[in-house]
Amino acid sequence: MHVHILGICGTFMGGLALIARAAGHRVTGCDAGVYPPMSTQLNDQGIQLIEGFEAAQIRLGADLYIIGNVVSRGNPLMEAILDQGLPYTSGPQWLADHILPGQHVLAVAGTHGKTTTSALLAWIFQHAGQAANFLIGGVAPDLGVSARYQPQRRHFVIEADEYDTAFFDKRSKFVHYRPRTAILNNLEFDHADIFPDLAAIEAQFHHLVRTIPAQGLILRPADCPPLDRVLARGCWTPVETFGPQGRWQAQPDPADDRRSAIAQDGQILGVLDWDLAGQHNRGNALAAIAAAHHAGIPVTAALDALHAFQGVRRRLELRGIRRGVAVYDDFAHHPSAIATTVQGLRQRIGPQGRILAVLEPRSNTMKLGAMAERLPDALAQADQVYCYGQISGKQALGWDPAQVLAPLGDKLAWSGHDLPALVAALCAQARDQDHILVMSNGGFGGIHTLLLDALASPSQ
Repeated sequence: MHVHILGICGTFMGGLALIARAAGHRVTGCDAGVYPPMSTQLNDQGIQLIEGFEAAQIRLGADLYIIGNVVSRGNPLMEAILDQGLPYTSGPQWLADHILPGQHVLAVAGTHGKTTTSALLAWIFQHAGQAANFLIGGVAPDLGVSARYQPQRRHFVIEADEYDTAFFDKRSKFVHYRPRTAILNNLEFDHADIFPDLAAIEAQFHHLVRTIPAQGLILRPADCPPLDRVLARGCWTPVETFGPQGRWQAQPDPADDRRSAIAQDGQILGVLDWDLAGQHNRGNALAAIAAAHHAGIPVTAALDALHAFQGVRRRLELRGIRRGVAVYDDFAHHPSAIATTVQGLRQRIGPQGRILAVLEPRSNTMKLGAMAERLPDALAQADQVYCYGQISGKQALGWDPAQVLAPLGDKLAWSGHDLPALVAALCAQARDQDHILVMSNGGFGGIHTLLLDALASPSQ
């Protein structure tokens, strides 16, 4: 079968393309803005990429069109598909129909930590010699790709997103996955472009809970009131908790935040000794260990795997060091994730290093300004803050960064929408032993390379 994927360079749809290719289909795809790392993965697999959504692409003669949720009515190719009555479906529905039946699905849901926890879980299976299929919204160096599929494997790890499925299916993606093991990592308000309030998101999470069998397992943090409300609506599946007050606990070593004793029901099962610090990473690890345990992976094997884990790209990823200045890339784009990322870097470098935090409020939620007032507190541990975003024009923010971030006082070093000016401002301020932390859920105009090149220039 020839499938043509609309919106192929998103992390979910790009991973789906790799799975469809592995399942034996001919795969082509299109998108507006074809860029690495996803375009590199797809090209390496021999998947033809087309820039744009011209209606002429129907001449490719695909048997089925898989529609990403970036596609809306008015899209020229989508209109041609509809006008000619060609077969189409959503990405999550295609997975549900063609890939997930017969698999033990382990789904990782939650506002934060989905990608890291999914990568941890897939890596545990691989390191333990029981490699699982997976579809993750990012690339872990240990795994090499964001998705992998072999029909004979029994388990499928999937990052379970609450965002809507497609313009013709407004249910959350994760209701299609029918997991047997489900991690509900946390829950707070996000995606203000499609959800009016937290209660609407809680309703979608309960739709997910309704699909989990009685022989399955739900894993959730012990202290999360929104998840309390979700489960209070009805739950037909055993629930285990993780975190400081949970059934699964990580007791950190006071002398080294990267070492923790892992306990179940108060019994120490082993020691987590790895390169990641912070309570949020311990929570992600606990969830992955417990989910793998439910699927038959011993805790000791999971701990061995985590000891070797190298992290996930775009999660405090060090992109390079020039003139003693370190440049990091991070996907953080929600105030809670921004705060966690800044705190994580602060823990890593200690009080002596300066953090120059660079924020691009690019997600629909951040553009709307639904949580903009939380940003000053989220960025409080940074030494300087730079905000890139326009307040007029097609991609305008619904708020003025200079006004919203004014509580930061002198820490607000720059705001505007001129990328070369931003790079110049950072290079003028950066000094030896500084750490430039770039946070965006997009490519940000290749700012990381621009910064490293500028810092390396003899004129700097």
